[in-house]
Amino acid sequence: MSLTMKRVTTAVLAATLVMSLSACSNMSKRDRNTAIGAGVGAIGGSVLTNGGTLGTLGGAAVGGIIGHQVDH
Repeated sequence: MSLTMKRVTTAVLAATLVMSLSACSNMSKRDRNTAIGAGVGAIGGSVLTNGGTLGTLGGAAVGGIIGHQVDH
């Protein structure tokens, strides 16, 4: 994957995270933590796998689970 494509992917993920956070105003704290965890996990997975789809989805899943469990 080229450097330009990596930058575009990262920018799209960051924009998605920002837009999803704006929709969190009526969510419970646990739901908000889950959404934030999934967003951060997706970005982290994407960075670690150089934009790989499986890494991005896996990071989102793991981040969402961790975010959901934060208040337990």
